[in-house]
Amino acid sequence: MGSIETYGKLIKFSHTVFALPFALAAVTLAHRLKPLTVSSFIWIVLAMVGARSAAMGFNRLVDARFDRLNPRTADRPSVTGEISTRAMVAFIAGSSTLFVLSAAMLGPLCFHLSIPCLGVLFGYSYTKRFTAASHLYLGAAIGLAPIGAWIAVTGSLDSRILLLSAALMTYIAGFDILYACQDVDFDRSIGLYSLPARWGIPRALRFSAALHVATVAALAALGIAFRLGLIFYVFLSAIAGLLVLEHRLVRPHRLDRIPIAFFHVNSVVSVLLLAAVWLDVTLS
Repeated sequence: MGSIETYGKLIKFSHTVFALPFALAAVTLAHRLKPLTVSSFIWIVLAMVGARSAAMGFNRLVDARFDRLNPRTADRPSVTGEISTRAMVAFIAGSSTLFVLSAAMLGPLCFHLSIPCLGVLFGYSYTKRFTAASHLYLGAAIGLAPIGAWIAVTGSLDSRILLLSAALMTYIAGFDILYACQDVDFDRSIGLYSLPARWGIPRALRFSAALHVATVAALAALGIAFRLGLIFYVFLSAIAGLLVLEHRLVRPHRLDRIPIAFFHVNSVVSVLLLAAVWLDVTLS
């Protein structure tokens, strides 16, 4: 159990709550077109867990030398020696295998897309070395989750689901910018790129807010595209209110509130999104 806890700390397993509800919302919408089997649902969840674990493990592996120098990240298992480099490599390989195997069980198309998908996910770990747009890349990479979930259920792509991916992309990128505000001084001193480090915190916060406005707009468009009803829009109003609260909490002079906004508020947003879609589809 101690090892499980250590690996959970390595990959911040609790943060799975950010993207997984969006993928399950895509599954719920796809279920209206093609009934979902229990086995497919299990493989989708396993694929999500495998992909995220592989990506986070890879990020910890290649960023260990930076994490060692950053006081905020110096206690990560990849830095303290709780998990060796060899163990991390094995963990990444095992998680990647789980993802590819799960994708194969969901059909040939999912299997063929799984390898390039891993490439995209792994690629994020290098973006902060050369571009301040790393937050957008992260959002785009994680934004593949609803697309993959939709394909897993239906076997094809529907352009409407891209709206959910756009919502996830801007949502993730927006709060990743907030999170990066904690490391402005470190990023500048070590030569890493981020929007707060390049533009300054006030401008970065405004850009983050604009991205979250785009999140709400994309979700509203999703409701129209899938003809969702009043229940969905009631929940969407609550989501919009939480995003406003998030940006009211985090100010240039109150960066100590970032952990509250990052985990507590954002986790509720994701769960509300899944509840909005599931309840609307089920009750209507």
